[in-house]
Amino acid sequence: MSFIVIIPARLASTRLPNKPLADIAGKPMVVRVAERAALSGAAEVVVAADSQAIIDACARHDVRAMMTRPDHPSGTDRIAEVAAAMGLSDDAVVVNVQGDEPLIDSALVRDTASLAGAGVPMATAAHPIADAADAFNPNVVKVVLDRHGRALYFSRATIPWHRDGFAQSRDALPAGYQPLRHIGLYAFSNGFLQTYPTLAQSPLEQIEALEQLRVLWHGFPIAVHVTPSAPAAGVDTPQDLERVRALFPAE
Repeated sequence: MSFIVIIPARLASTRLPNKPLADIAGKPMVVRVAERAALSGAAEVVVAADSQAIIDACARHDVRAMMTRPDHPSGTDRIAEVAAAMGLSDDAVVVNVQGDEPLIDSALVRDTASLAGAGVPMATAAHPIADAADAFNPNVVKVVLDRHGRALYFSRATIPWHRDGFAQSRDALPAGYQPLRHIGLYAFSNGFLQTYPTLAQSPLEQIEALEQLRVLWHGFPIAVHVTPSAPAAGVDTPQDLERVRALFPAE
């Protein structure tokens, strides 16, 4: 199986300005992400940048980066521009690894990539939720699957709703009930990746503020790789950055 990784990276961030360039033990965060992504066995890793500063930082560490338009509404649109510029075939598999995940699990990238293609235009990942607080947290996105391991729906709500169990208590998850938390890692066939920006937003996507619902609403399947445990968290805040820095030896 062959696939490439494209990492969308943009400087603007309300909680952590210039996040892709944040230093982690002597290297910019986006370079750390690219290094982890390369461990997945990807045929190539490319950064989709929105500024010359990111291009220059990647060049100093021999990471390939390509400039994209600054006005893309999402990271998916940004990586689609790069995939088109690279002249990839429609059946090429492209994995979108977020630029703020310097601890991304390379095996998770590879396993998710393996589900895309051959009639499956898009794949993502999930892991079981063990804590009731996460099950009821609207910032934790849940997904339910069909018997083939494909997504039926994504929601910020608690799905599936355990009618009898939650009627008794919501302090703990009912026995035998294991909802799934969605992981924001996506793999696409390039043919579908080029189609995605042309799809109109769906009402469900706007209600839930979940971009992946656009895909389901338009009738395209999403395969889901279920990994047994939660991956390392990404970097959204200065506190997250300090936590990650502590895990890297200085170089």
